[in-house]
Amino acid sequence: MDFIRIVIAVLLPPLGVFLQVGFGGAFWLNILLTLCGYIPGIVHAVWVIARR
Repeated sequence: MDFIRIVIAVLLPPLGVFLQVGFGGAFWLNILLTLCGYIPGIVHAVWVIARR
């Protein structure tokens, strides 16, 4: 299941984080990072998924 979440995180980083943690602080931080740049959003999303 984590592999699918990581693939989703590469395509749509906020969706991958949402599937892992819901509407928490990590989700909103990921939206902010994705708006600032796509790569920081991906890195954060993969980190959140791998951490849990």
